[in-house]
Amino acid sequence: MKYESGRSMIEMLGVLAIMGVITIGAISMISTAMRTQKRNTVNEEVLQIVTGVRQLLGEYDDFSNINNTTIFGAIGISPKNTYGGSYELSVDPSNPRQFIVSITGLTDSDCEYFVTKAWSDSVGYMNSDGKQGGATGTCNLGNGKNIVKIVYGE
Repeated sequence: MKYESGRSMIEMLGVLAIMGVITIGAISMISTAMRTQKRNTVNEEVLQIVTGVRQLLGEYDDFSNINNTTIFGAIGISPKNTYGGSYELSVDPSNPRQFIVSITGLTDSDCEYFVTKAWSDSVGYMNSDGKQGGATGTCNLGNGKNIVKIVYGE
């Protein structure tokens, strides 16, 4: 009797199934890592923007002279964020001693993340004794259209 060496079709299908499961797991991990990286980048850039605004306009009594082009040019950060949206600076209309950092272009889940995140130096966080995140947002406009606003100042 002659013996044949090689793999059967069932063995090959088993190997392909295992490789498929491993690939799906890797794709999921890569997706999670990319989302985490985007969120960390936005967090770091918002902190740089806030620090830059305070350094540039800290000597004034209010932030009514805030200008997006001047601020972003002076601190060397692009007003575009990693979600394809932008960062925008404005003065709080009810209190010129406060300024608002808006993050636009967010997905629904990322918008909810940034609204609930603890922006520890923001007005809302400090006024609530750390019980609220300090940001407000509209997170039901659809992916890419959501906005988060964080108020800083006195």
